[in-house]
Amino acid sequence: MTTDTPTRRVVSAYHAARTAGDLEAAGAYLAPTFTFRSPMMGFDSPVTYLARHGAFQQLVTGLDMISELYGEGEATLVYDLHTATPAGTQRTAEHFRLTAGKISSILMIFDASPWR
Repeated sequence: MTTDTPTRRVVSAYHAARTAGDLEAAGAYLAPTFTFRSPMMGFDSPVTYLARHGAFQQLVTGLDMISELYGEGEATLVYDLHTATPAGTQRTAEHFRLTAGKISSILMIFDASPWR
């Protein structure tokens, strides 16, 4: 059973736009105080994050969703990210926090050793 919640709608729409490379649409779902953290980098601005993500998206060749978990004001996506890099396929988890209907933070978790 799929439960439609405000959190699910925001995170799903953001993820679909980001994955499609529509960074303007993706940016509409990010709070002005948005932060991003991963094992390799961190950003405290949605503009900086989206600019860097746009460059990275050029390397992505596909994504296979494994799990989507939604709660009140938070979500976790787990997926295999396929890249045209020596790292190849990267198992990735993203944890989203929402504030006032916008994504206020993303914590990305993955094994960074293939990227170093």
